[in-house]
Amino acid sequence: MYFSDDELDHLIREDVPFLDLTTHVTGIGAAKGSIRYITREPTVICCTEEALRIFQKLGLFTLSMLPSGNLVPAGTVVMEAQGSAQAIHAAWRVALNLLEYASGIATRTHKMVERVQQVAPHVSVVTTRKSTPWAKKMTLKAVLSGGALPHRLGLSETVLVFDEHIRFMADFDTFLSQVSTLKARLGEKMVVVEAHTHDTALKLAQAGVDMVQLDKLDIEETRRVTAAIKTACPQVKVAIAGGIHLDNAAAYAATGVDMLVTSSLYFGKPADIKADIQKIN
Repeated sequence: MYFSDDELDHLIREDVPFLDLTTHVTGIGAAKGSIRYITREPTVICCTEEALRIFQKLGLFTLSMLPSGNLVPAGTVVMEAQGSAQAIHAAWRVALNLLEYASGIATRTHKMVERVQQVAPHVSVVTTRKSTPWAKKMTLKAVLSGGALPHRLGLSETVLVFDEHIRFMADFDTFLSQVSTLKARLGEKMVVVEAHTHDTALKLAQAGVDMVQLDKLDIEETRRVTAAIKTACPQVKVAIAGGIHLDNAAAYAATGVDMLVTSSLYFGKPADIKADIQKIN
């Protein structure tokens, strides 16, 4: 995941639009010091590479850094750098904010992937487009660091047909008759269609869609619909979306589906990472 210099500069400008007034008026800016980021809980670290670049932009020299994707215990030094007090205080919250939010998502993702794989190793965990506004790259990097994948990077990437699309067609049966034509036009890309009921899901599978995405079905209904699809059309994949979270992901994974689609990983508390700042005499 590549973050441009302009994106990182924007983060810095948000927190330091002109100068750090506190450091300036106290006269401590030229003093030498160190900063370390230390986990307070087991954490999947994410965005240390971007934090390092922020350090560099503000004049800090990084002594150590753990790459994104590492699962570390509480008390782990994630990054350590040295430089002037002015640079340390300018970088402190900018980098820490990025680390804590990204690592929180990465840690939740890791937990869900781990629980799912324990019961159904073949099931994929993927995340929706409902990422935090203006934070898409950070959330995507965090999801990847935690072991999952994005479901769709945007509308240009995949074909996912919702009821809201079909309402603009003549009727549902007309859409079913067009599935083979859509597949021929798309080449290697899949045709995925959302379904809310057993009957609709089975009709879509029999019409030849590549994947049926069940939406907001409970666990037992998901199990029944998935079994019916796999029996009638074993080549068709099944995803379940809507209401998937850490506490029920393993149960949904055990229903026989191929993929869990979730937004829940984006939302929750940031990772708890301590900043230890010391003066160097």
